[in-house]
Amino acid sequence: MTEPKASYLLTPARANIKLPPGACDTHVHVFGPDAMFPYPPDRTFTPVADAPKEALFAMHAALGIEHCVIVQSGCHGFDNRVVADAIAATNGKYCGVALLPVTVSDAELKSLSAQGFVGVRYNFMGHLGKAAPLEDIIALTKRLAEIGWHLQVHFDPARIDELAPAFKRSAVPVVIDHMGRIDASLGIDQPAFKTLLGLMEDPKFRIKVSGSERASKMAPPYPDAVPFAKKLVAEFGDRCFWGTDWPHPNINGPVPDDGVLADLLSEIAPSAAQLKALLVDNPQNFYRFRSTASQLGGAA
Repeated sequence: MTEPKASYLLTPARANIKLPPGACDTHVHVFGPDAMFPYPPDRTFTPVADAPKEALFAMHAALGIEHCVIVQSGCHGFDNRVVADAIAATNGKYCGVALLPVTVSDAELKSLSAQGFVGVRYNFMGHLGKAAPLEDIIALTKRLAEIGWHLQVHFDPARIDELAPAFKRSAVPVVIDHMGRIDASLGIDQPAFKTLLGLMEDPKFRIKVSGSERASKMAPPYPDAVPFAKKLVAEFGDRCFWGTDWPHPNINGPVPDDGVLADLLSEIAPSAAQLKALLVDNPQNFYRFRSTASQLGGAA
């Protein structure tokens, strides 16, 4: 695999919407720089470029985003230092979700918790490598409960019927990534989305209404994906989060403009109350950011 040769450069995000104070982006990644945080040989993919914390902070400043959840990426494997470094630069305004083996020690969990991590993610997507054994993941949630963490899951919608019963047995809240990676072209009445809605009836579950650009089979602004996100917010508005998925790794087609994705919020959460719940109240209550200051300060 070739090494990335460049960095993601900030271009002004084209956004018309004004986000409420305290807005949170609950799903981003940081990659490298490779010289400081090397990509391990067993990585699940190689990013096309470094995406360092400075570029992330600049994108958030352009959009008016104050809080963030940085999700460890498979390109860095179980070495979560790149996320820890970014969190440390924000004085508690950002937190992290780790990638970890199911055999992780209690000491490592406590160490990561002290560094600002609040959960662990497991992927059930073929392009991101073999998933950890499902029963081992559910067993791990008992230890996650002891430190107040949650389980985050990323799965192919074709597997939702298989995975849902196990997820219901989690000892901690379960956050579903990217609207369950639903295929918008199959319509809102498709079986996988109905199963997803049924899963969300359980108060244990939360969901990120992110990934419109991945669900969509249409050009920006991805109109076919909006009804799915809008329905989730309308029915489960107190348990939904939003994220950009910057810098959009492994995406088919052009990298989306994060400003375009932000502007979708005016349709996804059309009322001021819905928007505030989605961007401010829900993430603050769930992720428990250590700082609630309204300026990024040292993060810029």
